[in-house]
Amino acid sequence: MEFKQRNTKFLFPVFVFIFLVIYSLTASFLQLKSYNIMNKLTMNNKISSSDVVLVVIDDKSLHDIGRWPWKRKYYLEIFDYFENYTNVKLIGYDGLIMAPDSEHPESDKKFFSRIGDFKKLIAGVAFSYDKFEKNINEQEYDDILKTKTDIKIIDKRAKKYRIKSRFKSFTSFQKEYFKNVSSLGSVDVPEDFDGYIRKSAQLINYKGNFFPSLALNMYSKYTGIKEFILTDNYIYGFSNDYTLKVPVKSRFGMVLNYICYYKTKDGIYSHKKYSASDIINSYRAIKKGEIPSIKSEEFNNKIVFIGANAQAQALSDIQRTSISENFSGLDIQATNFDNLISNNFYRVTSPFYNFLICAGIFILVFILAITMSITGALLSSVSVMLIYLLFTFFMYYNKIAISLILPELFVIVALACAYSYRYLLEDNKKVKIQRAMGKYLSYDVMQNVVKNIDNISLGGKRADITVLFADIRNFTSISENMDANSVTMILNEYFSALVPIIEEHNGILNKFMGDAVLVIFGEPKKNKNHALDAVRCADRMLKKVKYLQEKWIDEGKPKIEIGIGISTGEAFIGNIGSTERLEYTVIGDTVNTASRIENYNKVYRTNFLISESTYERVKDFVDAITIKNVVIRGKTNKINLYEVIRLVE
Repeated sequence: MEFKQRNTKFLFPVFVFIFLVIYSLTASFLQLKSYNIMNKLTMNNKISSSDVVLVVIDDKSLHDIGRWPWKRKYYLEIFDYFENYTNVKLIGYDGLIMAPDSEHPESDKKFFSRIGDFKKLIAGVAFSYDKFEKNINEQEYDDILKTKTDIKIIDKRAKKYRIKSRFKSFTSFQKEYFKNVSSLGSVDVPEDFDGYIRKSAQLINYKGNFFPSLALNMYSKYTGIKEFILTDNYIYGFSNDYTLKVPVKSRFGMVLNYICYYKTKDGIYSHKKYSASDIINSYRAIKKGEIPSIKSEEFNNKIVFIGANAQAQALSDIQRTSISENFSGLDIQATNFDNLISNNFYRVTSPFYNFLICAGIFILVFILAITMSITGALLSSVSVMLIYLLFTFFMYYNKIAISLILPELFVIVALACAYSYRYLLEDNKKVKIQRAMGKYLSYDVMQNVVKNIDNISLGGKRADITVLFADIRNFTSISENMDANSVTMILNEYFSALVPIIEEHNGILNKFMGDAVLVIFGEPKKNKNHALDAVRCADRMLKKVKYLQEKWIDEGKPKIEIGIGISTGEAFIGNIGSTERLEYTVIGDTVNTASRIENYNKVYRTNFLISESTYERVKDFVDAITIKNVVIRGKTNKINLYEVIRLVE
């Protein structure tokens, strides 16, 4: 008995420490993953409102009307159609008008002069933590912004929630557009730390004043509610016909609530979608006295959201959400409004509640495991997991989001702790178990290293492959102005971002060469479409670098550009070196050609060049510009190069 008491005093603090460490390290991450899983499992009974529809500038629209960018007269046609030829309730425009259309100034002028005619239109605005550009009159823009909503927010929150907002500016609109547009709403959709959008920002605290989301501003106009009450946990709004109660959290100058997504057929749209070109063509038909393809009556009493989402790079608006990796950004705005009008929201349990649940389950299972037989303890633990799983489903069906994975994880952790405790009570078996686990882990690592040791040998073969070279432009001169630590951090972040993309596209990262990378497609991962994989990989890499550019500029780091060259053909691939040291690599003209093609990016001021051999295999999947009769060092004949502009389906 003395042995038991002595070990109990030693072990229980250790178990508490283990619980706290696991909880602190995994709570936030697993709560978000639980939210994703349960959203997908319980969304089948959630159907979006038929009164909310989308009008999307999609690939069909670009094919029918013309390539992007459009003249703004096309927007006028869409707005005019809904304002004057249908009986829609409201029009939400998820778009930001910042740059002038220098090629069509008359179209711009007409657009800016007429935009104020559309009284049902509420357009988007985005807020930023950065200051305005120097050419913006900050006070004038702030004064104009105040006129774009008539919502009043009564702030009844406790002092601890009234933290000064970090927002310092908003969209640098074209001034005439900004002055004339009737109403604006924030289209900010904050991402969680894992890159998913689960929340909407209903209110933005900008310089001490609250500005509503696009959806909340539209809800106000739809219901006639002009005054909202903000408390620590809710936004309230009341009228004779409508009552609003939104569970919210205040954070970083935003008042946030969890979005309740609806069922989708394609993973992209949960609301009915119309192509913008069909709307424009119907409008033109009506103006000519012809029968439109879409009858105006279809939009009676509807709420219309207008935005873009096409394969063209500048128009892609795809977001990662709890129900889909490719959800439409426009549909997020529509879903937010749909939630408001139906009072359909998730309430998320507090961290304190989740902690109590996990602690309770941990203690319960631990007691069961040390007092019952192994069979009884395992059956009881499985029962606890099943009961909690059913409880989680019940809570989610009632719009209360609780953690699923973490409490289930602590059932396993509790069992591990309990059986460790039982072993320690039997002849100090904890030491033996620790030694056995240590040996097991070492063996496991060793087995992973030597798994294919008997098959390793010198030699290789000739194979049809695609080679991709990617190089940072002028990195030597850039790095000369930076200390070694900063150079290392940038390169590590750059390579860390690109490696997963390479792996996702079946590429083999053969080697790092300073700031350059050599990637092989087609071997040893055999794939007849290796050329297309390489081109798609390069496209993703360039988009990722564009994102990193914006991030690094915000962090005060230099802007970095990359060039990519791709060539397809036969090359030697295999192990070279000696019996003491091997390297799996690729050698041949295809490799040299890819490297030299990449260098031509500097000559032609391009980012993405491919050889003719690659182009012949992917020409049905890319838009490209031909660069004819290029001299490649080491080749007798001139060859054609192709600059890839965009990928197509």
